[in-house]
Amino acid sequence: MKADTIIINIGQVATMASGGKSKSGAQMNDAGILSDAGIAIRDGLILEIGPSAEIEKKYHWDEAIDAKGRILTPGFVDSHTHPVFVHTREDEFAMRLAGKSYVEISLAGGGIRSSIASTRAASVAELVELSLPRIQRMIALGTTTLEAKSGYGLSVESELKQLKAIDELSKVLPIDIVCTFLGAHEYPIEYENDHVSYLKILTQEMIPAVKEQGIAEFCDIFTEAHVFSIEESRKVLRAAKDQGLKLKMHADEIIPIGGAELAAEMGCTSADHLGAASDNGIMALKAAGVIPTLLPATLFSLAAKTYARGRFMIDSGLPVAIATDYNPGSCNCDSMPFTMSLACLQMGLTPIEALSAATINAACALGRQDQVGSLEPGKLADIIIWDIPSLNFIPYHLGSSHIVKVLKRGRRIFKA
Repeated sequence: MKADTIIINIGQVATMASGGKSKSGAQMNDAGILSDAGIAIRDGLILEIGPSAEIEKKYHWDEAIDAKGRILTPGFVDSHTHPVFVHTREDEFAMRLAGKSYVEISLAGGGIRSSIASTRAASVAELVELSLPRIQRMIALGTTTLEAKSGYGLSVESELKQLKAIDELSKVLPIDIVCTFLGAHEYPIEYENDHVSYLKILTQEMIPAVKEQGIAEFCDIFTEAHVFSIEESRKVLRAAKDQGLKLKMHADEIIPIGGAELAAEMGCTSADHLGAASDNGIMALKAAGVIPTLLPATLFSLAAKTYARGRFMIDSGLPVAIATDYNPGSCNCDSMPFTMSLACLQMGLTPIEALSAATINAACALGRQDQVGSLEPGKLADIIIWDIPSLNFIPYHLGSSHIVKVLKRGRRIFKA
């Protein structure tokens, strides 16, 4: 039988097999490990996973990769990022260290608003040029599927431009990039005291234009006490849903205002952050089948005293996902392995639960569970080859990378 590529002599492969569904409860602690394994790949898809000797005997191939007894996992799915911007905001990091809160900085004209002017002034080509090396670093750290949001333009023209830049990035980079419209990231300064007018622009001009452009798959909104209220969020999400966009939410990051409950009500694919989500909100997410996506590096970067209750959510039967929230301000973290470490240390996840959250459950948070997030026949051959003694080593180690190779659709896109 013909294969394009086979991988042989795999010490262990963590398949994360789930039958195309999210993992919850005890399933999150099952990595689906196969030992002394081989993988056959054709046309970018996994044909078969089985004993190494059998794969080598059964197939003839164009390329053979000797894993040399190493550990393989699925490529990471980073389901919440903001990588397309102009300037980083490290000065705000220093301000937070000096005692200013994220909300105080935002209300004083910093935060998201401080990224708007430079993004509006930049061309599509400039945004692509600046974003390319950022995402390439994420690839080197194992990310093979990435969600990328707009949200630093906050005008019809600038939001469409940012979405165009994301689309261009998806064409020149070797990974899959899922595009999300986030025009409801903040109220721009010109509408600071006129929310009604900006909501009208969002619902009557921006969302229809985004739908016509045809790049964004999701619509997201920052639902928080100092940004978009529950009722304002409901209006925006309804408008997006009416246009056929799938829904995501920044929900209950700082204050429990009912964002999780609204995500459940609106049938969002995921509700993200959830640092302050109530018990009722968490149970509403479970009942509605919404994926809770936790962002521990954001809370770490903000020096938060408390974190989203990942342990409670898993014990309650929710299929928890994690993501970096890579952005220019509150969380300049591009590393899924480090995000796994924080999920374990600050949210109570086990190493295998964190891996489930960073792969198959993160794929579910993007509606991509039939394509990525686990290593199973028929799915994309998105694979990380690690030089590590065990899976527990991934979140245990802090700092340098132990990734040897990253494959996307069976092709090498990074080599150490």
